[in-house]
Amino acid sequence: MSFPQTRFRRLRVNATMRRMVSEIRLSVDDLVYPMFVCPGKQVKEPIEAMANCYRFSPDLAAKEATAMAELGIPAILLFGTKEKKDAIASRASAMDSAVCQAIAKIKAKCPQLLVMTDVCLCAYTDHGHCGLIMAADAKRKRKSSPFATPAVQQYEGHIDNDSTIEVLASMALAHARAGADIVAPSDMMDGRVGLIRETLDTEGYVECGIMSYSSKFASAFYGPFRDAAQSTPSFGDRRTHQIDPACGRQGLRQMEEDIVQGADIVMVKPALPYLDVIALARHHFDVPIAAYNVSGEYMMIHAAAKAGLLDYEAAMMESLLSIKRAGADIIITYFAPEAAKVLK
Repeated sequence: MSFPQTRFRRLRVNATMRRMVSEIRLSVDDLVYPMFVCPGKQVKEPIEAMANCYRFSPDLAAKEATAMAELGIPAILLFGTKEKKDAIASRASAMDSAVCQAIAKIKAKCPQLLVMTDVCLCAYTDHGHCGLIMAADAKRKRKSSPFATPAVQQYEGHIDNDSTIEVLASMALAHARAGADIVAPSDMMDGRVGLIRETLDTEGYVECGIMSYSSKFASAFYGPFRDAAQSTPSFGDRRTHQIDPACGRQGLRQMEEDIVQGADIVMVKPALPYLDVIALARHHFDVPIAAYNVSGEYMMIHAAAKAGLLDYEAAMMESLLSIKRAGADIIITYFAPEAAKVLK
């Protein structure tokens, strides 16, 4: 039998050869570690739905963040939990919130670590939705907007886009004042990136970056996170603002719009079920692309490994490598501490 001169296995013959011809490199520099913070002191509370994840009070969040920096992880992403909830998300913009306290303590203890903050109302509203509910507060004065001019009854119970983005801008400003390097709006309201950028610039925080959850899909993979953040909606779902999973091109349009409005980084969330969207985004845009390896993806690997169905470390690294191969520059993942140890 006559073989062709090209033998692909020559490039796979041993580990050194495979490393030399590797098409991409996964690095600890690619990783962002998501952290949950809560009010109090000396709190480290296990999250039942998420293995090896905790809610930290601001003081212990600073200690944990420093440990991440010592592993070489360049950034963390903070989520607020267990704050007092109400219909208008009052605590979201409070300068004494757990997130704002954690930002200040982390930057004081570990100034070189980039602090990113999630900007969304779901953990601060008593109904668990990402925005204010139309006509939830009859005394609240409504400004003129496309959502306010028709009969209000037609929209009662819907998310009030324009009033929501005003609160989001205030929340982002509070985080910037506390010392955040990057704010990350995850609500998927229209126009929020532009208003946040305008607000930050007007107040003098021109160097505070925006990482927009631009292509955030209405996914089934968020379940463990919602338990961690205690943000499950009390009614309905989030399909009126998160993107339908069938609409990848719509995600690209949202990325383009957010870039125009001032986003410095755009994100695809979740990561693994949407590798095609990551790849399309990499092809279309020159800005940094982030991908969120979400809680459901994380816990599937944990569950499968616990059942003896796969090798935990190998599956972890392969999943992260696939996200990088698709085109992500930044990978937000709960695997970050373990992956960083493997990559060192």
